[in-house]
Amino acid sequence: MSLFGTSAPAASSASSTTQGDLKNDVELTQPPEDSISDLAFSPKQDLLAVASWDKKVRIYEISAQGQSQGKAMYEHEAPVLSVVWSKDGTKVVSGGADKAVRMFDLGSLQSTQVAAHDLPIKCVRFIEHPQAGQMLVTGSWDKTLKYWDLRSPQPAASLALQERCYTLDVAQSLMVVGTAERYINIVNLANPTTIYKTMQSPLKWQTRVVSCFPNASGFAVGSIEGRCAIQYVEDKDNHLNFSFKCHRESPPNQRDVTNVYSVNAISFHPTYGTFSTAGSDGTFHFWDKDAKHRLKGYPYVGGTISATTFNAMGSIFAYAVSYDWSKGHQSNNPQYPTKVMLHPIKDDEAKPRPNTNAKKR
Repeated sequence: MSLFGTSAPAASSASSTTQGDLKNDVELTQPPEDSISDLAFSPKQDLLAVASWDKKVRIYEISAQGQSQGKAMYEHEAPVLSVVWSKDGTKVVSGGADKAVRMFDLGSLQSTQVAAHDLPIKCVRFIEHPQAGQMLVTGSWDKTLKYWDLRSPQPAASLALQERCYTLDVAQSLMVVGTAERYINIVNLANPTTIYKTMQSPLKWQTRVVSCFPNASGFAVGSIEGRCAIQYVEDKDNHLNFSFKCHRESPPNQRDVTNVYSVNAISFHPTYGTFSTAGSDGTFHFWDKDAKHRLKGYPYVGGTISATTFNAMGSIFAYAVSYDWSKGHQSNNPQYPTKVMLHPIKDDEAKPRPNTNAKKR
């Protein structure tokens, strides 16, 4: 059965172009009422968790035809900034501006507070600890990371950061933390209470997002300057590091002017290792880091894109269209769109193109 009930197009010149289309994208029903801060798919089935500034986390079930149905909802006491699923897909964990982490159990449909910080919590992720098994890590504007065994109300360990945590990602034993003042901390989760390596971002302006390669050999960094960097962890791979411009535009008839937009989200495809970028310009793109080229670019979606994610199979790309505050409170208005779109992935969009000259990295 074809995804979202659409027939796959026959091979044509369209498959060889880098221009993608949005014609099969489906809107999520009953979206949040305020800006969307984070999206996360269950690792076990097509359940999508959506975190919002309206203080709620909503969980939707997505069918093969792209139809969505609200399954559950729970609340924080302030805007929710991050959401993640447990590895077994039975629990959703979220952190927010209320300085609290809440865990929602899909079996009991109950949420409980499981962690706290002194200031808002920007990021939550699950990690696998060599001895303790699955643990939660939380990153806050209070300049700390905390590790939690969810059977205990007290953190198992803490790690001091140079600055406020802005972004955090995990892949296998790699954790990368981006903070204010462009610090990037790399942690080997075999030794989670020690920072393995600290560096300044290779990009010159504020870090917006970091996202780990699925094979844990490196990570991508996105900044507010319309630029993305590909960075490998080990010094021996330094020659593979590079950065590129994206999410920029030149107005018609103004070739000497470039509008630069924030890169808000970077998501790696779970099987192909290619990745997406999405930004304040309201567009998203798929890239192949190994071949150093763009696979597909998509037209303006009607508003800034604040969050993205792939489902576990890599067959659906979800993107949130909502105000990202990149132009301050004066640009926010009740007519601004707030919605989540589901884009069905076809192989020619996210799969690396055959290239005999590209080396495997």
